[in-house]
Amino acid sequence: MAYLGRFNRLTVSKLEDHGVYLDAAWMGTVLLPKSQVPMQCQVGDNLVVFIYLDSKDRLIATTSKPLAQVGEVAFLKVLQVNSVGAFLDWGLPKDLLVPFNQQAAPMEVGRSYLVYLHVDDEGKRILASAHLNKFIEKEPLGYKPGQAVDLVVSEKTDLGYACVIDHQFWGLLFYSDVVKPLRIGQNIKGYIKRVREDGKVDLSLQAPGFAKVDDLSKRVLRALQENNGFLGLSDKSSPEAIAEAFGVSKKSYKMTIGNMYKNKLIQIEPAGIRLLKSESNSS
Repeated sequence: MAYLGRFNRLTVSKLEDHGVYLDAAWMGTVLLPKSQVPMQCQVGDNLVVFIYLDSKDRLIATTSKPLAQVGEVAFLKVLQVNSVGAFLDWGLPKDLLVPFNQQAAPMEVGRSYLVYLHVDDEGKRILASAHLNKFIEKEPLGYKPGQAVDLVVSEKTDLGYACVIDHQFWGLLFYSDVVKPLRIGQNIKGYIKRVREDGKVDLSLQAPGFAKVDDLSKRVLRALQENNGFLGLSDKSSPEAIAEAFGVSKKSYKMTIGNMYKNKLIQIEPAGIRLLKSESNSS
């Protein structure tokens, strides 16, 4: 089976001077241009290619990686707006169309928007839509607390950030669970924190077992912001000094600042910890 707008593993069926033809099942044969054909390619070889439509609406294959595939959510920039709709940069020669009736608000050149990629009802064109609720389900199925997921930050709400889980479902990341600024369209790793009785899902940026660390990291971050970005407590400080400042053990403090360092929130120095410039500017 071959899919329009996605990567496929296809078999080379014919060699030509201008490229190779691949067997794309129900779509027939698809050309992979000569410039992208691997050296010593032979009939019968299997190649991983992305299938889309060229500027003349002909099926064509490429080994280039687009910014998103059909069935995914992506934050893409508008390159052009004409009488048909808005055209987005998705990393391929032919830009991606968002028809006017699929725009939540009139799109503007130079701005980026969160869209869902899909194939039209006739199965012939790859389109994008800003109406995410048409494609993203409200109640995720089959998830368990602690499960790792891929998230796309969608919008800021009164309670937190609405995120798309695995390009399929909605979830909520409460502000209280966020230790660093997020931006709309950002792709992040997350975890299922809780599946509520109404079927909705709460999210976390920390793996299970890091709840206490997460709470302490927020307090450390706040202390850094209140002290011009530097705190004279490092992983070498005495347990007494750490307990006096935060009321926790040295082990918990070291675990916390280690996690903050991995998340590029701080740098650890011999005399203490320093807030990275981007985080200091965001406060």
